[in-house]
Amino acid sequence: MLAILRFFLMTLALVLICIVSIFYCLIRPFHRDNVYHTAKYLGKVPKLLGVTIEVRMPESVKNIGPVVYVANHQNSYDLFTMSNAVQPGTVSVGKKSLKWIPFFGQMYWLTGNILIDRNNTNKAMSTIAITAEKIKSKGLSIWLFPEGTRSRGRGLLPLKTGAFRTAIQSQVPIVPICGSNQHGTIKLNRWNNGKIIIEFLDPIYISEESRDSLRHTANAVHSLMNEKIKELSEEAKAFQDN
Repeated sequence: MLAILRFFLMTLALVLICIVSIFYCLIRPFHRDNVYHTAKYLGKVPKLLGVTIEVRMPESVKNIGPVVYVANHQNSYDLFTMSNAVQPGTVSVGKKSLKWIPFFGQMYWLTGNILIDRNNTNKAMSTIAITAEKIKSKGLSIWLFPEGTRSRGRGLLPLKTGAFRTAIQSQVPIVPICGSNQHGTIKLNRWNNGKIIIEFLDPIYISEESRDSLRHTANAVHSLMNEKIKELSEEAKAFQDN
């Protein structure tokens, strides 16, 4: 019964937030802070699921300016949990097909997120250039899930290099964001689902590099993130056990 009630409330909350955001965005479509303001409300939904969210940010990241955020992508709950870490002036990059999802798709588009055609390599490459130009001309930060898909309990998947190419072209640092494991830890029929810890790592500055060295950089960032995710997951599990 609790699981059914929570699912209903979560769905209702998502629809209402999307509708309100759509009307808000019609007043100022594609504004640089639309995503941030919408994310603040999406980030409150975990309370309905019995989840506490803790966000940690080092001084090196506060007020840093335009960056490329790279975060781990676990499952559909990311929409609510990771939203708590979204900073002002940040937009994300998502699949073009998202805009056809009722309410959510229209909200996603009007808030100013960037839509790409992942089935077209040429368009995807041009999107990197367009994204880099938006970072430089509008001072935006970009949020990316460089794994390219949800991991669904498989751990941190290999990172694609698109985020790193974007950072190089826009001449901004990479800031990794690590979320503790939430696969199998959020159970709708359990009253208390513990804590999800989200932590920003120190910015990583990269310069123009060859294809091979770019892959090396991506692998190095993967190692940093993987180690931190395991550390945060153990801490969150200990919190739940207590």
